Amino acid sequence: MTTEQPPVEHLDVIVVGAGISGIGAGRYLATELPGKTSAILEARATSGGTWDLFRYPGIRSDSDLHTFGYAFKPWRDEQSIADAPRILAYLRETITENGLDDRIRYSHRVLSAAWSTAEARWLVDVERTDTGERLQLSAGWLFCAGGYYRYDEGFTPAFPGRDRFRGPVVHPQHWPEDLEYAGRRVLVIGSGATAVTLVPAMAGTAGSVTMLQRTPSYVVPVPRSDALAARLCALFGEERGYALARRKNIAVGTATWRFCRRYPRAARRLIRWVTARQLPAGYPVDEHFNPPYDPWDQRLCAVPDGDLFRAIREGRAEVVTDRVATFTEDGVLLESGRELAADVVVTATGLDVQAIGGIALTVDGEPVHLPDTVVYKGMMLSGVPNLVLAIGYTNSSWTLKTGLVCEHFCRLLAHLDAHGYDVARPEPADPDMPTRPLLDLAAGYVRRAADRLPRQGDRAPWLTSTSYPADVRLLRAGSVTDPELHLSRAASPAAVPAGAAR
Repeated sequence: MTTEQPPVEHLDVIVVGAGISGIGAGRYLATELPGKTSAILEARATSGGTWDLFRYPGIRSDSDLHTFGYAFKPWRDEQSIADAPRILAYLRETITENGLDDRIRYSHRVLSAAWSTAEARWLVDVERTDTGERLQLSAGWLFCAGGYYRYDEGFTPAFPGRDRFRGPVVHPQHWPEDLEYAGRRVLVIGSGATAVTLVPAMAGTAGSVTMLQRTPSYVVPVPRSDALAARLCALFGEERGYALARRKNIAVGTATWRFCRRYPRAARRLIRWVTARQLPAGYPVDEHFNPPYDPWDQRLCAVPDGDLFRAIREGRAEVVTDRVATFTEDGVLLESGRELAADVVVTATGLDVQAIGGIALTVDGEPVHLPDTVVYKGMMLSGVPNLVLAIGYTNSSWTLKTGLVCEHFCRLLAHLDAHGYDVARPEPADPDMPTRPLLDLAAGYVRRAADRLPRQGDRAPWLTSTSYPADVRLLRAGSVTDPELHLSRAASPAAVPAGAAR
């Protein structure tokens, strides 16, 4: 006696991740292609991605919400550089307003996906993180919207003597709800966006806060609220005013980045001048806020209303530039011989970069090795059919790029349907095309992961653009067809296996 296996549920599109990119993808699919079946699989029990995961004090965006928000949903809050609870509320409003609640399947972690050319589908292995149950789904397309870092752990260097320290050592990615730091000496190790957020946020409660950095970062004060955006909304109405504010901020951001890259010495002098004006007279600016690299070799750190500088001026925070020699029982001993006393140590030392959520891919039984692939139009992988990955900008708001990817993806699906195609597979015309790392940043977290990530080519459509205007031309206005994107029909008469649920 044989037991009949239940049919595998089939969906036109599986979106992986219910963060800002996945919610956006779900909305575009629901509105642009309402006839398509889709589901958003989220490994965690809640939506929001980064904005629900991180709970450390002061967690906020480092991009303005007029560009970090969706093009289709105005940002109504007075904060332009917004804290996480406001962003999370915005994302969950988007879910409800677009009827996505029933499409999100929580506690569903995608483990692997196997592509079959004969059937033109992905067979996806899923784990229920709440029960441990394993199940399978099939899909015509995978849209990987899980961001670019591991959610289960951050990056912490191996500090000598760490086990000797008698107090708690905390990574911001796993902030304990019961961490007590009021009146205590806090040492924050790091100099990036997380560190410059934590220091002023904790300085109001802690006894003292010290930011220990190995290398300075460019730290730039920005207004927390956008007065001009508010004025535009008052004059032209919410939707049109938001669109104008968005265009204004895109233009300002693009011009700033181009200026920094074209005139790095002038940009360095300008940033130093702005920084010096924010700090007390005689402060050692060059020691603590003058990096050895050019602006935008790494991301600039934005501090709303100059809160980090204000904490330093008021004596509530200190910056130390040195290297850790070893932890001690009561703090950290530096290579200079100075010892920093601490009751709590926060290792704001970065992320562990990971592409496509760590999903193991195979194509017709062959494993996909990501470093052997090249990214097509910043959204697909060479040799991998019917898969899209949402990778946002590193030099601008993440969502500007992922929004364009969603638009292009929906247009591509419509084109395939109109012409009877099932499969889209990017392949470089020149298999010997020179390649280089996908992400053009010198940041440590990028360099550590370079050999685990896909690569980019030296020409379109394999060159990953960092220019929003260029991507508007390519992804919004440009054709969805390309000589190096091969479209075909399923080899098998039935793309969906017999008995599969639609």
